[in-house]
Amino acid sequence: MPTAIKVESLSKTFGSGKTEFKALQDVSFEIKEGESVAIVGKSGSGKSTLMHQLALLDSATSGKLYIGKELSTGMKARELDLLRNQTFGFVFQQFFLNGNDSVLNNVVLPLKVAGMGRRERNAKALEALKAVELDDKINNRAADLSGGQKQRACIARAIINNPSIIFADEPTGNLDSATGDKVADLLFKLNKDQKITLIIVTHDPDLAKRCKRQLKIKDGKLVEDK
Repeated sequence: MPTAIKVESLSKTFGSGKTEFKALQDVSFEIKEGESVAIVGKSGSGKSTLMHQLALLDSATSGKLYIGKELSTGMKARELDLLRNQTFGFVFQQFFLNGNDSVLNNVVLPLKVAGMGRRERNAKALEALKAVELDDKINNRAADLSGGQKQRACIARAIINNPSIIFADEPTGNLDSATGDKVADLLFKLNKDQKITLIIVTHDPDLAKRCKRQLKIKDGKLVEDK
């Protein structure tokens, strides 16, 4: 199976001298296309730092990161932005929705950034909202949605550009267990039906167990890959 992400000796250091903190230390692994992978570890372990590296939201201090066959290390900011926009979808614990704007306008944002015309992006938004069973809320204000509906809107926004990889950072963290299970079901359905690589950062052991693989981070090091 082709490689979705590969990291080689990835390290991230913050500060210098007495304030130096090694958030990631010589981490190496490979994720295949279509895998579901949980990144787990205690608070401060480095798991969120690792996700920010994999998602090209931050740059490593040393090491190499491949997205597919492309070496992202050393890319210019514009190239990284393009690769991120074309390849990734994001679902966060905090919804990051503009509450005063419509669900439609929130969902189309990645396509608007990409410069797609209004008619085409609105059509794609409707398709994405249908996939998460939220098309009846397309003209509602985002602030008027329930927590579960907000997270489904975020998933619609994440899949609108047909990403090959979805990053989900504590996607059920702000939801009750029943709603969280529904959101998780939706993410794993996308993983299964559309072969989207799913990478979840979570404290929730039950959610982590639903992934085919778990990467455990401790003190910035990869200590378990099962």
